[in-house]
Amino acid sequence: MAEVSWICKRTVVSTKPVEAGKFCPLSVLDRIMEHNHVRVVLYYRCPKERKAGESIKMLRESLAELLSAYPIMTGRLLKTAEGHWMIKCNDAGVRMVEARAKGSVDKWLQNFDREKELNLAHWEPMFHKLYFWSTFYVQLTEFEEGGLAIGLSCGHLLSDPICVTIFIKAWADMTLNGKMVTPPLFHRLPRRRQCNETTNPQPFPELINYYKSTLEKPVPVVQAKQTTIKIAFSDEMVRSCIAMSHAPGSPDEPSPTPFQALAGLFWVGISKIKGLKNGLISMSICLDMRKVLGLDKGFFGNCMVYNQVPGDGIEEYELSKAANAIREVVDTMDAEGIMNLIEWMEGKADQFSCLMNGYDLICVDLEHVDSYSAIFEDNFKPIHASYYIEPTVGEGMILVLPSPLAEGSFSRVVMITLPEDEAINLLEDKLIQQFSPTILMMADKKYTTANSDP
Repeated sequence: MAEVSWICKRTVVSTKPVEAGKFCPLSVLDRIMEHNHVRVVLYYRCPKERKAGESIKMLRESLAELLSAYPIMTGRLLKTAEGHWMIKCNDAGVRMVEARAKGSVDKWLQNFDREKELNLAHWEPMFHKLYFWSTFYVQLTEFEEGGLAIGLSCGHLLSDPICVTIFIKAWADMTLNGKMVTPPLFHRLPRRRQCNETTNPQPFPELINYYKSTLEKPVPVVQAKQTTIKIAFSDEMVRSCIAMSHAPGSPDEPSPTPFQALAGLFWVGISKIKGLKNGLISMSICLDMRKVLGLDKGFFGNCMVYNQVPGDGIEEYELSKAANAIREVVDTMDAEGIMNLIEWMEGKADQFSCLMNGYDLICVDLEHVDSYSAIFEDNFKPIHASYYIEPTVGEGMILVLPSPLAEGSFSRVVMITLPEDEAINLLEDKLIQQFSPTILMMADKKYTTANSDP
């Protein structure tokens, strides 16, 4: 059994001092995520001849160089006179944990689960003395028999999974070439005139009503033990799923995207195991709105928006109707609707005590995150990537992620977090088994495939 032990915990500060008196306000899309956090783990194979600690030293030095461009990460949280969160940009630094794991990275990936993996991305809840609490944590774990895991965790208040990936990619570029390809951009969300010149904007009540109902719910209490399974779908499997998800007799309708098809597949499967017979379980999707709002690629901040997909009327677990319902909701989420939501939320700033993933089944589209391009050294690419949006306390969570590019443009990895008994039953679902996906991670050992390539 692989085990992780800490070597030390230190603070890494930027090589250049932060401009005195600099502050970064947080948007309403940031503040709505106050009670959530993000954890990411990337795995690498390293040269066997490398000495212990050599990779960590190199990465620690390049991290210090990179942090000069990320004052929001080295700063600390404060509240304005109105009670809104903001960042005081200073040189307090980022916490780094250096650790060591038994075995090799390949052996680890043959026999790991949610609990083990989260040991590779250290996280500490918000400390009551915010001046001492680091909003970002980095963990570097060397495997004794070869390999490295890079874990990063942060409060969702400051960063969504897209930003975390952008930061890791910038860190890799700094380590490999001494410069960033895509520098971060810290600016406010766009105003309406930047998104749409319509003089009489049309409201989007469905999206606002969804957020309104979420704000009115209390923060739920976790009861059942959660586990995470990870399943890989090849290019051919996803194309088959898309074909099955396309409504029969509707040749003029566009085909679902890989995300929409896989989201529909697991929406149907999870509804079955939860025993629903009339319609599907309530599900919300979470999408990155950067492109919709015309934001630059390097925009640093939360820009993921949730919306509910109605499951009523989808009888007999019809995959094509499930995928089509998801596609219709995705199509409605345009710039005008998102700006209406942002403006409405700006008047509700004191009500953000909710968990955005607290009640529904949540399905998050992360299929365009660029994690596999985070190359820290020549010829050493990530071989495996995992993402978590914590805590998961509702009906469950589905994350749709990319696979390594060599596996085909439509190949995807899906991470599903559910109560343990439901996760095991999900793997026995006949519709999911029909595609013969590869199980990469599962808590129950009998389902773990020892010959799965990460």
